[in-house]
Amino acid sequence: MKPVADTGWLQALRIYAHPRVAGMLALGFSAGLPLLLVLGTLSFWLREAGIDRATIGYLSWIGLAYGFKWAWAPLVDRMPLPGLSRWLGRRRAWLLLSQLTIMGALIGMANTEPVEQLSHIVFFALAVAFASATQDIALDAYRIEAVALPLQGAMAATYQAGYRLAMIMASAGALWIAAAFDSTPASYDPASWQIAYLFMAACMGVGIVTTLVIREPDVPSNLLAIENEKQARAVIAGWRLNGRLTALLGWIYGAVIAPFQDFIVRHGRHALLVLALIAVYRISDVVMGVMSNPFYVDMGFTKDEVATVSKVYGVIMTILGAVIGGLLTAKIGIFRTLFLGAVLSAVTNLLFVWLAGRGHDVAGLVFVISADNLSAGIASSAFVAYLSSLTQAAYSATQYALFSSVMLLLPKFIAGFSGEFVDAYGYAMFFTGTALLGVPVLLLVWQVGRIDFASAAMHEPPEKSL
Repeated sequence: MKPVADTGWLQALRIYAHPRVAGMLALGFSAGLPLLLVLGTLSFWLREAGIDRATIGYLSWIGLAYGFKWAWAPLVDRMPLPGLSRWLGRRRAWLLLSQLTIMGALIGMANTEPVEQLSHIVFFALAVAFASATQDIALDAYRIEAVALPLQGAMAATYQAGYRLAMIMASAGALWIAAAFDSTPASYDPASWQIAYLFMAACMGVGIVTTLVIREPDVPSNLLAIENEKQARAVIAGWRLNGRLTALLGWIYGAVIAPFQDFIVRHGRHALLVLALIAVYRISDVVMGVMSNPFYVDMGFTKDEVATVSKVYGVIMTILGAVIGGLLTAKIGIFRTLFLGAVLSAVTNLLFVWLAGRGHDVAGLVFVISADNLSAGIASSAFVAYLSSLTQAAYSATQYALFSSVMLLLPKFIAGFSGEFVDAYGYAMFFTGTALLGVPVLLLVWQVGRIDFASAAMHEPPEKSL
């Protein structure tokens, strides 16, 4: 996406008044609610219940469900749900099914005691994660299809705002509720967490109502994709297989093979470089995030302090960062904003090293969380806009699921060992290491940006190239 260099800041800000852009606030809330309930907030609950850090680190692998959603994205993209798809359309049908599943699984988590039934907690958390990943597939496709490319940065920012508001509810809200109903603040009370998670399940009603209200986007047919799939089916028909098998192989080509083939053909020899950037761009934040809540507990911060500073004030700063990121993306372009976000994300991780040396310091926590979350918001808006720009309209759900899965696989895998690393080397070394993980990201952003700018220069008059 090119920067809107001839547009003033006020004009750029007006993109947030677009109806579909504004509507992403509620949809982002629906997407953001489940994530921390199976990761960050769950880790706080488990640590308070006495579960050891190494186990909590391993349980963060539940988040790998988001990293493998490309595997079933073709089904979400192409397969209709009986009854629901005819009533709601292909995107809303999958949204409603996933949201109802999330609600049911959260109720299951609420009625499970982790100390005695840890395997049950894992089962329900996995159900939440898989249903949440399915919701993301359908919602990302809706977001990409709903507006043209110039509005994708604003769509990403508004989506992030709703997403982060939901994270306030899923983190600070859950912690406040657990604290309010905790009959023994000095010790672990499982009943308080049961109430908190039941309330979170009820909050999924926001997503369900929104899904019933919104309209399906009108997506024009992609003639090139249709022609390619037609030719592939003609080749398969020449194999003289029976009718059902021919139809099945044709469907598999169109739903599974064609989206990945399209990406490779469009990007050629640079496809692996683009995928490498996607794989590591958020690595500093993702790896650091798994140990953030155990870090707060071990530093002596109370649930109320963490809820107020990290989960409310910090999320507000993330929303501010997302808005700034959307404006910067429209004004100076995606890659310049990506580079800035990568620098800030790595540098702000070093602030946690400083906080680890100070211990229980609420003012220090406010400063660190403010800087870290502001940079995360800027980076996220630019990155979501970049991923959206890589998709082809005919395969938006499958391709975006591939990109967002690649984004999470390596960071989530490495994060699973974070508890053992902290036990062995301490928090200061851990946060220093996560900051250093951001150095290769800068090199990849610079290299991929050069390719993108060179491509733009080949297709535009010299005076308009970057």
